This record gives sequence, C-alpha cells and structure tokens, in this order.
Amino acid sequence: MENKAILLDKRPVGKPTMDDFKFVTEETPAIKDGEFLLKTAYVSVDPYLRGRMMDAKSYVPPFKLNEPMSSGVIAEVIESKHPDFKTGTFVSGYFDWKEYNVSNGKGVAKVDPEAASLTAYLGILGMTGLTAYLGLKNIASPKAGETLVVSGAAGAVGSVVGQIGKIMGCRVIGIAGTDEKVEQLKSKFGFDDAINYKTTDDMSKAIQEAAPNGVDIYFDNVGGEISDAVMFNLNRLARLVVCGSISGYNDTERSVGPRMQWKLIATSSLMKGFTIGDYADDFPQGTEMLTKWLAEEKLVYTETIVHGFDQIPQAFMDLFEGKNDGKMIVKI
Repeated sequence: MENKAILLDKRPVGKPTMDDFKFVTEETPAIKDGEFLLKTAYVSVDPYLRGRMMDAKSYVPPFKLNEPMSSGVIAEVIESKHPDFKTGTFVSGYFDWKEYNVSNGKGVAKVDPEAASLTAYLGILGMTGLTAYLGLKNIASPKAGETLVVSGAAGAVGSVVGQIGKIMGCRVIGIAGTDEKVEQLKSKFGFDDAINYKTTDDMSKAIQEAAPNGVDIYFDNVGGEISDAVMFNLNRLARLVVCGSISGYNDTERSVGPRMQWKLIATSSLMKGFTIGDYADDFPQGTEMLTKWLAEEKLVYTETIVHGFDQIPQAFMDLFEGKNDGKMIVKI
C-alpha cells in the first residue's frame, strides 16, 4: 500500500509555513513477527512541537530534517503478528505523521472506544488532561479558597486546569484572546471570571480587579507580557506553574521583559517549570482521577476537529493564531 508521510523539510524562522513541510509517498512496510500495522485515525497537534522543529537542545531531541514529524496518535490495528494486539484494536501512542505505522507494542496503550470517545484519549484522558492535573496538583497543591489564574485558559490544557481548580475549591480566573472564549470559560467551564487580553489596555489592573484578594496560583501556558502582569499581583507564598510559553515560540530574537525575581523574593513565591514526563509514575493515578471526574460530569471538554491527513501542518500552524477551540485534532 502507498503510505503518505509528512517530513520536516526546513527549520522555521519565525512562524512555521507550509514551505517547512514536505509531503511524500512511500511504500508501507510489511510487518514481522511481534509487530502490527496501524492505520492512523486521529493526530494530535500541539504547540510544543514548534520547539522540536528547532535545532536546539531541549528536554526531547529535535526533529531531524527530511524525516517525519511525530506526535500523539490514535490508530487502529489493521494487521497483526503480535499476540497482545488483535486486529480492530485501537491504541494510543507517539507515531510518525504517516497514514500507516508499524509498531512492536512498546510505548503503546490500548484504548476503549466504549468508555470514552477516541479523541478523548488525545485530550482530556491523555497527555492534555494529565498535564493539567499533575502540574497543578504536584506543583501548586491547591487549597480551597485560593485564587488560581490560568493563561491560555481556553486552550486544551488551560480549560482543564481551571475546571480542576474549581473541583479543588479555588476561585478561578482565565485569560483568553476573544470575547467568545471569555464567555465560554464562564458559561461552559465554570470559571469565576475571565479576561480578554487583546481588548485590555492594562492587564495588571484587570487582574487586580478580577482577583481583589491577590493571586495564590498561576498556571502559565503563554509567558510574555501576560505573565508579567500576573506576577505583579502575587500573594505571599504564591506558586507559579510554568507549563508553556506559546507567546514566544516563534520569536526570532530573545525577548527581554521585566525582571521579576524581586517579586518572587518579596512574596516568597515558588516558580517551577515542568514537562509531563516528570510525573510519569503518577500517570495511572492521574488517568483514574480524570476518568472518574469525566464520568461524574465534573469535567467537560471542547475539541477542534480538522479533517484530512494533508491538513495536519495547517492545523498545527493554526494553533499560533488561536484558531482552535480546546484541543486541536486532525481526523484522518
């Protein structure tokens, strides 16, 4: 069978463009004993992939030029020579951007389409939900009555963080980029208040008005000037969870903003970055808790589903324009 694949053709300068990707067609390899053939069903596109397009040392190796991009995938076993993975089984894992992939089962998890929608395993019950839950729980240790501010709050991770904060008894304030997203944060996800940063002239003042008792926890998905504004409103012993910095992923020069170390000192605050792999041992407990809350309807989620294998690069680039509502997923 012919097998479409998407390669990294060039390293982006600034925002990625279609010229940075190459579409090729190759032959689908035959499986050997102990392997199975997967047909891609859904592909997750995420902001962190932008960092892997750079030739820079990070917590994961960069993508190589002229080789396939990869990310979280839901796929169906369509041929198997593996005793534990029967034909018709759906699995999740990290796979190349190809229509078909071969696996030996390492790093692959079976998913149950009867228990939840398949896309949920890329989002609320996958790395997205685990990032929100484990980052908030392990770094911030929320207490009832505290004020939690979430940037990128209408995104896949941010919307879950806010809901978990509410479950844990926090007052939750979200920051997003459109009036529609601000309204959704309050009406659908249960945030107590929300701010449209694009129509706000003084973010520090807006946060102060939304959080008159100050900020105890900040879950940071964006960095930049928004995070500077939040930090001016920190309470004593505040905790800052640094999950992402999408505002600067496409910068061609190192940005220089306010130096906020003095505020951390003055408030005895903790600021800690993380990647989800830091808490791999907690994945089973985290998945169990997220599944329970979802079944109890304490968590809801939104998805933006784009159709077509050839649309994967465009869906990825649309993340940086804020065109996604919740988790961005491509259906093949």
